[in-house]
Amino acid sequence: MKKPTKKHSANSWSNWAGAQTCHPDLILRPSGLGELTEAVGAAAARGGQVTAAASGHSFSGAALTEDLMIDAGNFSGVIEADRSSGLVKVGGGTVLSDLNRELDRLGLAMPNLGDIDTQTISGAISTGTHGTGADLPNIPAQVVAIDLVTGDGQIRHLDAEATPDELRAARIAIGSLGVITAVTLQTVPAFNLHRVDSPMELDDVLANFHELAADNTHFEFFLFPYTRKALTIRRNRTSRPAAPRSRFESYLSDVVLENGIGDIALRWSGRVPASIPKLARFSGLVMSQAERVDASHRVFANYRTIRFNEMEYALPREAGPEALGRVLDLIESERFPIGMPIECRVVAGDDALLSPAYERPSTYLAVHQYRGMEFAPYFEAIEEIFDSYDGRPHWGKRNTQTAATLAPRYPEWERFQKVRQKFDPNHIFSNEYIRKILGD
Repeated sequence: MKKPTKKHSANSWSNWAGAQTCHPDLILRPSGLGELTEAVGAAAARGGQVTAAASGHSFSGAALTEDLMIDAGNFSGVIEADRSSGLVKVGGGTVLSDLNRELDRLGLAMPNLGDIDTQTISGAISTGTHGTGADLPNIPAQVVAIDLVTGDGQIRHLDAEATPDELRAARIAIGSLGVITAVTLQTVPAFNLHRVDSPMELDDVLANFHELAADNTHFEFFLFPYTRKALTIRRNRTSRPAAPRSRFESYLSDVVLENGIGDIALRWSGRVPASIPKLARFSGLVMSQAERVDASHRVFANYRTIRFNEMEYALPREAGPEALGRVLDLIESERFPIGMPIECRVVAGDDALLSPAYERPSTYLAVHQYRGMEFAPYFEAIEEIFDSYDGRPHWGKRNTQTAATLAPRYPEWERFQKVRQKFDPNHIFSNEYIRKILGD
């Protein structure tokens, strides 16, 4: 494929964390399908490259390009909604927070969500974004149809009845099949969640990990390296009426304590890495009990302003506690300067061809490093542990995998490649990251 010969560009793009940057020749925000198909067709004709950038919340290089970047923000909002069936068609550029509010107005909700709602629906499904729940799959599994513009500039409609393999490929494709213009979701009637945050001894959490996951609709926990205390978070459906926190309570908890003071502490730890174990132990000590009841989408989402880099892997469900123990032992024995918490969640298996949880109930383990601090050598050392369990990386997070190392971990790898070849034979929807993980 012909690569762009760009020398200079006035355009600049960076991801949410500020660690992935590029200078596209053109950032195009099409006003409609006609302008989008024309732009993609023209790029294909000249042998160019195209990426679709959404909110930039991925930590990987999935959206980077020095050629044409598509911003699908004008393809947003609810297009069709059937309250009786729960089927809702939305524009691919719809931001999750906006979608959640609109669904709530319709008396509907997503059955499961992650803890960030600033992504677009197309970005969330393309990278395999997930929440937590032993019996609940990821967000892409909620997709029953997709409309996208493929590498020949054509508009394709994919659904489970007419194009099952193509839909299973497009649910999680890291932008490699085309630009998603619309997504049809299977929603459920709106519901409230009762959230309970409880500090627990880590040994007790790990010993009862599978029971805790099974006994709660949504279960996860956080812990800081160099401590033996975990903050468990349990969310369960309830018939109790919503009792939202006051604005003052939300501001004090989310803005002042968690993000404001938390950012100051992490900034200090970046300057004085030797202080990390003491700060971590202090953070473990101040974990506190809390609970609230509110609409599901408000309980799922967290307010977050601290910037960081992240690596996350899906492991076989049963391997989660052992793998976490090994990660903690490695960090502490090597004195890795990692001051941010490790997150552990559980997800049901699904059938998307490139899903990290493909046909495998999974435990997701995520490690984080504060912005500006070195992360690569520590992530890579931890990644070796994940590799030993045939771990599959979250496509929107940091990893060092290649197509050669990934192919054996995905039973439907070749089936996905056939769909990719069909939709984008010249691989115009590609960049350095896509070529590395999916091949040329």
